[in-house]
Amino acid sequence: MGLPDIVTREEWLAAREELLVKEKAATRARDALNAERRGLPMVEVDKEYYFDGADGKATLLDLFDGRDQLVVYHFMFAPEWDAGCRSCSGFLDQIGHLAHLRARGTNFVAVSRAPFTTLLSFKARMGWTVPWYSTNGGDFNYDFQASFPEEPRDVPGINCFLRDGDRIYHTYGTFARGLDGIGFTTALLDLTALGRQEEWEEPKGRASALGAPAGSARVRYHDEYED
Repeated sequence: MGLPDIVTREEWLAAREELLVKEKAATRARDALNAERRGLPMVEVDKEYYFDGADGKATLLDLFDGRDQLVVYHFMFAPEWDAGCRSCSGFLDQIGHLAHLRARGTNFVAVSRAPFTTLLSFKARMGWTVPWYSTNGGDFNYDFQASFPEEPRDVPGINCFLRDGDRIYHTYGTFARGLDGIGFTTALLDLTALGRQEEWEEPKGRASALGAPAGSARVRYHDEYED
């Protein structure tokens, strides 16, 4: 069924130590990549953007809430939908207490193209407290590569901004699989024998090793799971 080989404890320890060497190399490589990311140049945002939020209209500067940095999560929620993307909902479920980010001068918000009243209703259903803004009718999602009108389609993603006084700079953006290392669920599953249980994972055969559908096929809104 594609499950791991069964070995003795001594054999497992030897294999684990061999993998540990590679894990430490990957950690050092990640540190170097993060340093290179911090060294990216930045682009000044000189276009005015407006968002609909709990306090009415807000600018991009307002979304910083007085802090130096802003992380924007692009949540897939088209204007004609009644509920948001299931995978995006799973991601937002993982966002912890924002006080720890804010203590480091960084704010976090979610944005979507659906009208704010629709977002507000779904947010109440999900029990989220993360600030959520609507970009409905604006160019923000399109200008920052989270929406593509010619197809049309949206992608989940994150864009990061830095401010110097009232001047705002775009410093980083990543989308789709670029979010893999951020989510608690995916990061935790990557440590397990069955992984995320997706068909594309190696070694093959573990996505349905225990008789269940592939992992992504089992994703629901958190209030829809039987347990």
